[in-house]
Amino acid sequence: MRTRHREPQTLGEGTLERMARILAARNIDPSAAPAQEPETVSPLEALSAGMPPRYRAAVADHPQVLAWVRTVAEAAVAPNQGARRQVTTGPSLLMAGVVGAGKTHQAYGAVRRLVQSGVGVRWRATTAADLYADLRPRPGADSERELAAVSRCPLLIIDDLGAAKASEWVEEVTYRLINRRYNYELPTLITTNLAIKDLRTHLGDRVASRLAQMTTRVEFEQVDRRRRRLAA
Repeated sequence: MRTRHREPQTLGEGTLERMARILAARNIDPSAAPAQEPETVSPLEALSAGMPPRYRAAVADHPQVLAWVRTVAEAAVAPNQGARRQVTTGPSLLMAGVVGAGKTHQAYGAVRRLVQSGVGVRWRATTAADLYADLRPRPGADSERELAAVSRCPLLIIDDLGAAKASEWVEEVTYRLINRRYNYELPTLITTNLAIKDLRTHLGDRVASRLAQMTTRVEFEQVDRRRRRLAA
């Protein structure tokens, strides 16, 4: 069986004229230079776009938070040669202090600082209350898949741990989340208004024990910065 080879065909004048009329009707100049690609968004701009507006300019300046940033950045690895280094494993922080002390501001500022240092970060932020709401079993939702996604996130911010009402379910879910991050050494930024001893009462011995081992505890000054700004 012979294979037929077709010679390349050229467009006839009639076809070219029809194409020219179509382009003219659409105000397209075939001789014009192609449109330039839009400027790429910087990693910091992309990060800020995913942050709550209040924290898009957050700056981390607490010495222990800055030390954490350096440690996590140094532990970042590139998935392959020439690729940008990514956060994979590292220590965690437990930031404790009164409401308004600046804990959440420091947490978001720490993520921004990591990106500014040239490190890639896949991250997620949630309040403890929102986390439990997302994980609570309900029709049409796969709470186990959601828990797995949060547990495996390379960098996680959990804001206001201990603020939700205590229950056996809350204790169990929190333990499963913290235990996985503890086992895989995934960096976690946790803020709380409670002391460690109160977290033990609120979330149980297993959670408190994991937190004590996996985090560096950062105590914030006992001043509500929000009230201080209003009084100034």
